[in-house]
Amino acid sequence: MTGSTPVPEPLPASGLPSAYGGPGWSPRWTSHGDEIGNVWAPYRVGTEWSRLEAVLLHRPGPELAVADPGMVDQLAAVDVSLATAQHDALAAVYRDRGVEVHLVDPPPPATPNQMFVADLMFMTPAGAIVARPASTVRAPEPRQVARRLADLGVPILRTVAGTGTFEGADAMWLDESTVLIGVGLRTNVEGAAQVQATLAEGGVDVVRVDLPVGTMHLMGMVRIVSPDLAVVWPHRLAWRAVEALRSRGYRILTVPDVGEAVTRHALNIVTLGPGEVLMPAGNPVTRRVYETAGITVRPVDVSELIKAAGAVGCLTGILSRA
Repeated sequence: MTGSTPVPEPLPASGLPSAYGGPGWSPRWTSHGDEIGNVWAPYRVGTEWSRLEAVLLHRPGPELAVADPGMVDQLAAVDVSLATAQHDALAAVYRDRGVEVHLVDPPPPATPNQMFVADLMFMTPAGAIVARPASTVRAPEPRQVARRLADLGVPILRTVAGTGTFEGADAMWLDESTVLIGVGLRTNVEGAAQVQATLAEGGVDVVRVDLPVGTMHLMGMVRIVSPDLAVVWPHRLAWRAVEALRSRGYRILTVPDVGEAVTRHALNIVTLGPGEVLMPAGNPVTRRVYETAGITVRPVDVSELIKAAGAVGCLTGILSRA
């Protein structure tokens, strides 16, 4: 145990067995935070830009072969073998960068959107908040993520419940004591309130902003790539979010090519470390602007996976940052 918390003197011998506080009883004086890395796995997140250490992915398979993509929240029919190969390449990039890759491997049949793990969880320094997606199509998915988190030894602080809906891609760390949450199609007021209450228990404040009609997640509006740089989509991100970023010292870089952002998900990136991002290939204009701003860009082809309405950021459940 750390700190100076006094250890009480043992009770006088009274003949009590250890289970009732007698000799042999071992009181637990450590806090939950003290036990991360000991009782619990050493996975924690408190920024969006620190060096990426571990991710949670789901390797897609036959579940992507659906008769009507529109009925499962996807944009177009997906070539299953090509999508799987691209996902394997994404996982390989993470491993090559020294990132631990853990897989959600649900019993078949998986749902067509199980691979978008970022939506299904939100990591904190103390453990995970398990999401409750807004679409009935995705209702079973958090259970599989929760099972895998438990297997990995990650504490689950809360599972959003009741009438709340919350998806992890609607939340991000502005700094170690503040989380930005977007309320809109995927996360409702009740879901945001539940997440806010859980974060408050750890001394974390929340800045809540509304997302406009026609947007999916906060992740698609803003990405933080270093301690002082954020990329935002103008005309979509709420002014209050921009103010929250600027007040914390972030410079604002705006999306340079809306066409690339819409069709090839140029903003759907994952920060690998300060000033280094993994982004969808095929976005030359946006890549050039990122690099001019001092960002190191590592492209990966996810063009087939994009047909399912997500890209690098959506596919990646962030488990731990340094």
